[in-house]
Amino acid sequence: MRLLVTGGAGFIGANFVATTVRERQDVDVTVLDALTYAGSRESLAAVDSAIRLVQGDITDADLVGTLVAESDAVVHFAAETHVDNALADPEPFVRSNVIGTFTVLEAVRHASVSKSVRLHHVSTDEVYGDLPLGTSSRFTESTPYNPSSPYSSTKAAADMLV
Repeated sequence: MRLLVTGGAGFIGANFVATTVRERQDVDVTVLDALTYAGSRESLAAVDSAIRLVQGDITDADLVGTLVAESDAVVHFAAETHVDNALADPEPFVRSNVIGTFTVLEAVRHASVSKSVRLHHVSTDEVYGDLPLGTSSRFTESTPYNPSSPYSSTKAAADMLV
């Protein structure tokens, strides 16, 4: 199987990639990452020889389309995630989280005309907002979205596109 992991050089993505490489030798892994403040080559150093790393922008439709067309499955971690950064400048969050997810969805849709491509979209619990302190309340999949920051709002928007 050929697997594309977007955002695979970030903390969670890199751990997913390392686990996949270790436990699934039958999977060819390609990582697409912008390699900004949140992701680095160093986070993939332990598996560098076992993966293909492509530095690029998740909103680059041609690049994403090519990589998705080469893949059997996509795990979409790519996102701007630092809440403080989103408060200071939300534009990169709209671009990466909303437009980037749309770009991935379109690439999967186009590739799926000729073959089946499975998409696993990764989100955050922050789309549900906050729970009152001192309560035993829990979020469920039926909890209404109530994002409280530009970060969680863009992740909620991406979820709704999916």
